[in-house]
Amino acid sequence: MFKTYLGALSAIFILFYATAVQALTPSPAQIEQFKKLPRAQQEALARQYGVDVDTILGNSAKTTPNNQEVESTIGERRLNAENAEPQTPEEKFKPKKEELEPFGYDIFAGEPTSFMPSESAPVPDDYIVRPGDQVQISLYGKESATVDASIDRSGRLSIPKLAPVHVAGMTFKELKALVSEKVSNEMIGVKAFVSLGQLRSIRVLVVGEAYKPGSYTLSSLSTVTHALFASGGVSDIASLRNIEIKRGGKVVNRFDLYDLLIKGDSSNDIILKPGDVVFIPPVGAQVSVAGAVKRPAIFELKKGESTADLLAMAGGMKANAYREKVTVERAGQGDYKQILSFDFSKGSAGYTPRDGDVVRVSEASSAYNQAVTVIGAVTRPGEYSWHQGKRIGDIIGSIRGALLPQADLNYAILLREVDVYGNIDVYQFSLAKAVAGDLAHNLILNPRDKVIVFSRFESKEEEQDALKQLALTEEEQELQKKVKLWHLFEQRQFEEFVGAKKPLFSEEVETELKGKQKLTDLIAARSNEEEEEIEYATFSRNQLLDKVIKKLQLQAGAGERIKLVEVNGNVRFPGVYPLANNMAVIELITAGGGLTESAYLDKAEITRSKTGTNDDIEHITFNLQGALEGTLEENPLLHSKDSLNILTIPNWQENIKVTLEGEVVFPGQYTIRRGETMKDVIERAGGFSDFAAIDAAVFTRKTIQEQERAQIERLTNELRRDLASKSFEQSMNSVNLSYDEMTSLIVDLSQMPTLGRLVISLDDILADKQKLVLQDGDALYIPSKRDSISVIGEVNYATSHLYNANTDVDAYIRLSGGTKTRADEERIYVIKANGSVYIPESKGWFAVNTSKQLEPGDTIVVPMDTAHMDNLTLWSTATQIFYQLGVGVAAISGI
Repeated sequence: MFKTYLGALSAIFILFYATAVQALTPSPAQIEQFKKLPRAQQEALARQYGVDVDTILGNSAKTTPNNQEVESTIGERRLNAENAEPQTPEEKFKPKKEELEPFGYDIFAGEPTSFMPSESAPVPDDYIVRPGDQVQISLYGKESATVDASIDRSGRLSIPKLAPVHVAGMTFKELKALVSEKVSNEMIGVKAFVSLGQLRSIRVLVVGEAYKPGSYTLSSLSTVTHALFASGGVSDIASLRNIEIKRGGKVVNRFDLYDLLIKGDSSNDIILKPGDVVFIPPVGAQVSVAGAVKRPAIFELKKGESTADLLAMAGGMKANAYREKVTVERAGQGDYKQILSFDFSKGSAGYTPRDGDVVRVSEASSAYNQAVTVIGAVTRPGEYSWHQGKRIGDIIGSIRGALLPQADLNYAILLREVDVYGNIDVYQFSLAKAVAGDLAHNLILNPRDKVIVFSRFESKEEEQDALKQLALTEEEQELQKKVKLWHLFEQRQFEEFVGAKKPLFSEEVETELKGKQKLTDLIAARSNEEEEEIEYATFSRNQLLDKVIKKLQLQAGAGERIKLVEVNGNVRFPGVYPLANNMAVIELITAGGGLTESAYLDKAEITRSKTGTNDDIEHITFNLQGALEGTLEENPLLHSKDSLNILTIPNWQENIKVTLEGEVVFPGQYTIRRGETMKDVIERAGGFSDFAAIDAAVFTRKTIQEQERAQIERLTNELRRDLASKSFEQSMNSVNLSYDEMTSLIVDLSQMPTLGRLVISLDDILADKQKLVLQDGDALYIPSKRDSISVIGEVNYATSHLYNANTDVDAYIRLSGGTKTRADEERIYVIKANGSVYIPESKGWFAVNTSKQLEPGDTIVVPMDTAHMDNLTLWSTATQIFYQLGVGVAAISGI
């Protein structure tokens, strides 16, 4: 009989396979019969006919060990966004305020997708079998077969070859024993393995404050929580603590979900029976617990529950909770609320939770009380424990182990709070002397003191160059990065304390608003760009003292003068510094990084105002050398807002160097004294060679170069504004120049190198008719003799021509192909070899003005006719600068 059964199934499979090849869909009955086969037989048949088992069963189907398809009946709950009000950009990007949610509601926040039985689960031994349950019997031994049998409505189980037996009402354990015994007794040599297949379905009613109340078909193994899941959870006003299970009109059980969610107790999560009603009542009294608790939420309270029960629901307080002052917001009479405070440090006596209470547990202060903070160029920044009598040397320990290589050993400060308002006093000391045990610098520390260690470098570039020379190891380089990151994090609180400026909108809103600016606004904004500032080192005086100076400015007021002083002149780091206790001149010089080489030691000056007005300003002069030697009279104590000026040695000069290149006997760089002239240096260089073109000399000066750069920047800014204006848009249309072409012209102009050329006459200088006093960085370029005339600008072919005394300007232009359409023929000018510029006259200028005839090395410039550009003189100036700079660069590069 078993062979006949297997053959029938094989025929079904072949029929299914044939229909699949013909792109037909097999009937559900054929699929179900194939699914009932054991997995081994399914795979054997699939291999025999060359098909995939998963293809037959369906890739998306999930199977249980009993080959039953399982589909989830719960999906994600859909959000109702139809009634959501539109948000402004500011509201959209505004940080959301975290609101408390009712505890436990999100556990069951699902969306029912169907009314099918829920997922399969293992069947316990005490399960009561009833009509509708399917029993799977696997026979083995003398005979092998798998039999599926269902309990009929009469409660009987019919097994082939065996007499029917009544099993309804038995436990699953009793059923297994009965079937095994019956098979063993009635089928000699055959044993049976009994399991349950498809279980019967039950119908239960979920009503009350369910998310989707209604009647649901569930598995016979379903509990109360399964019913809640099937209905999509609970509504926003449902009670989780008093769920009733009614059977036959009577309440048979009350289920408190908090026992399951908080304690893991599922003893009241009973198995439902057909016809049961799960009733979810509205929520009872609710108390919100927020702040420093482990589980902030809105909790439902039962009658008689205490504060201890409430805190247990919230998971208890956090370790950093401030128990001495717990505030409670409670609804009072009328429109006002009550604010109550309770001390939970010794229990919760005095507070009884009420409906609507909001319990707020604040965090304890993050400030350290018995600690000292060390920041700056140290290897281990942070907080250090404090005890009575502890000194700076106890924290620093050793210079090599505790300080970074760039640390300044001569200047460090200690900030000490002096009152409850956080006002500070500043103490200055030397790290080297503190570690050496000098009691004047090895200061005794107080709780909450802050020690700041500076770098001996101010700019980041200078510091990095110095560290490269030290050849730091990888570990030391990594330590540098970690300390700097810690410093940035640590300074955040201090910046907030002194009132750091915050943006009006969030970063996202700022980005969105910037993206909507018009092109003209962006172009005009570039005209106000500032020069790039110096990038300061992380632990430089500028970086670390900025917050301290702001703090001292804030605490100054009536009767309390600002504790700041200033040093200017010949110190390494001039600027404003905190006025430390008992600070004298020598301490301020140390704070400024020490004296420079050019400092004048015989005299220094302090400017002081006792009342802060101009009426009582006095100037105090003293001997700086005496101050350095420690003479008390010459090292006066400083007062608020004193300004120390370190003078320069009279007639002091750094190395002043000038450069001579080209056709001189000894070209090169020369160091000169102040007041030395060009004639003096030329004589030192041996004069000129025989091939020198003296009248074509090019002389450049750094100060003039800076002026030219400022002129170009001003011009480019004006051109940007013109480009953004409406009138200029019309001019672009008239000359058919695109925006990109105009922008490219502006970029080229801003990037044009400047020379700083000064037009000179070497003949007059050598003849003592003119006197040129040299400055640092001056350069003289003497080109070789030339025999050509250059033509540039708006000509068809810009090039150079062999000089001919009988050829005039017009002839050279014709030799270059003539002028272009946009050439301004009335403004043609000539740049002489020595850099001077003149405009040739239209009538007989060669014969009348012989001093201005064309000479070898001259350049004829044909400018662009700017009338095409709506008569904007700026463009005329721009083109003129282009040509003149081009000629100057060509003259130098040709040497």
